[in-house]
Amino acid sequence: MSFSLATWNINSVRLREPIVCKLLAEEGPDVLCLQECKSPVEKIPTAAFQELGYHHMIARGQKGYNGVAILSKLPIEDVGDRDFAALGHARHVAGRLENGVTIHNFYVPAGGDVPDRAVNEKFGQKLDYLTEMRDWFHAERPEKSILVGDLNIAPREDDVWNHKQLLKVVSHTPIEVEHFNEVMDAGQWSDVTRADIPEGLLYSWWSYRARDWDVADKGRRLDHVWATPDIRNAAHSSRVLRNARGWEKPSDHAPVFAHFDL
Repeated sequence: MSFSLATWNINSVRLREPIVCKLLAEEGPDVLCLQECKSPVEKIPTAAFQELGYHHMIARGQKGYNGVAILSKLPIEDVGDRDFAALGHARHVAGRLENGVTIHNFYVPAGGDVPDRAVNEKFGQKLDYLTEMRDWFHAERPEKSILVGDLNIAPREDDVWNHKQLLKVVSHTPIEVEHFNEVMDAGQWSDVTRADIPEGLLYSWWSYRARDWDVADKGRRLDHVWATPDIRNAAHSSRVLRNARGWEKPSDHAPVFAHFDL
């Protein structure tokens, strides 16, 4: 079984329904994982997605904040969610395809503006969230699984536009990268995107604050696709759909794609 998968922080699924439909119609991934849906589940515009062949959805939502959803052409079973760091946020949902592959869709907290948990509660929550992810994967080693989402960390030097300038900026600080790597190690996860694109600057997020995001190109790779060791060699054809950042009323994130042959 071969299938394509995309992950995208959509920054309001209702506000950006037109570009979700554009992506589904033009790119046609078998599975699309969305983060920051900012909608109760019952208000996600499923009718438009179903018309495009996405008859299956697993989601967790809340009004105005957070929210994760998996849209699928393929039958998918809801296999639950976890409330990491006891935040009460809709930040994780998991589904299992008929071939037995489990897909985890995550929206890790951004962490606020100051990288110091002593003065910034949100940064502490982010680190705690990652620590609980790590502990879970240590306790229940994932198998035949894919993890995707906006993890809000750009781990490598070439995942940001300027490594030295961003070392003290939330999303690229050494303590965040350390926590990120501990989560990866705990589940023996492989970075599918960088396995396919091992070298060079690569981004999936560009700030709304930039007058011309494309020319300035001050991006970060915050969105990730991981796979467990038993299926990592089945992954290929990773890419970031950069031009989606320039669509009408865009998200500040671009979709990240991968294919799996299983």
